[in-house]
Amino acid sequence: MSSCLGKVNSCLDRLIPITTPLAVALGIFLPNVFSPLRPFVILLFGIMTFSGALKLTVTELGDAVKNPMPIFLFFLSAHILMPLAALTSSSAFVFHPDVIAGFVLLFAGPTAVSGFIWVTIFKGDKALGLTLILLDTLLAPIVVPATLFIFIGAKVEMDMSGIMLSLLLMVVVPTIIGVAINEISKAKIPSIICPWLDPSAKICLMLVIAANSSVIANTIRFNDPLVWKVAILCITLTSVGFLLAKLFGLIGKCDAEKNTSLIIAGGLRNNSAVMTIAVAFFPEAAVLPVLLSLIFQQTVAAIMGKLVIRR
Repeated sequence: MSSCLGKVNSCLDRLIPITTPLAVALGIFLPNVFSPLRPFVILLFGIMTFSGALKLTVTELGDAVKNPMPIFLFFLSAHILMPLAALTSSSAFVFHPDVIAGFVLLFAGPTAVSGFIWVTIFKGDKALGLTLILLDTLLAPIVVPATLFIFIGAKVEMDMSGIMLSLLLMVVVPTIIGVAINEISKAKIPSIICPWLDPSAKICLMLVIAANSSVIANTIRFNDPLVWKVAILCITLTSVGFLLAKLFGLIGKCDAEKNTSLIIAGGLRNNSAVMTIAVAFFPEAAVLPVLLSLIFQQTVAAIMGKLVIRR
């Protein structure tokens, strides 16, 4: 049974570039089916985070922290330069304050937990990849509100306490519980439940995306030129995130494996968490960049990985 579940999980991993936009389409075209799931989004997201955290160990994370340069380079590129690039480029090409806020929110968000899948595929430094995911996730309740306040605090009304609480419940608390269970049981409990939990987490991801997408199903218009402008800018900025992380890895003289992990973490965003925040605390137009990022991000990750990562 475990081997069968492992094959299912591996198949779902490979299909992420397809299942992510499929979930967006389901939410948009079947809003009545998926909108009732909205009250359970935080729970579903917590299951996803918990599934990833069960594979983390304190020892692995400690080994990665011993060399802080890649971590510093990641935070510099992902949480200072990319939000700044998102603000300036969206201000120049979109001119819609709510959409601009959505772009800043998108690139203020933590790196994607699914990035560990790409780190594994492209043979990166797994310990560094896990460390970046964990640190960025744990710091998200501080980093995301601070970034929003610095860049757009005067332009959009935000429930900072609500955003912080959502991030705590979706990512921080499940991460701490998962790591603690892994450590206390010496990986015995994860070895039992992860074969079942991992594919379930992929399904939870699709449900979260579909539920969040259903919220703006009645407002998004694909014949609106703004939608296509935002889509082009989403693809461009996501690609820039990968290239900027690659550049910083070269500047920091990281080896090939660390550079791979830095590229993946710097280019991906946990847009499922960001979208949950956008839907709950931002105007509808601010959800548009995050929604379109959900459609394109994993496909861009696959393409950029093949182009810029030296195996």
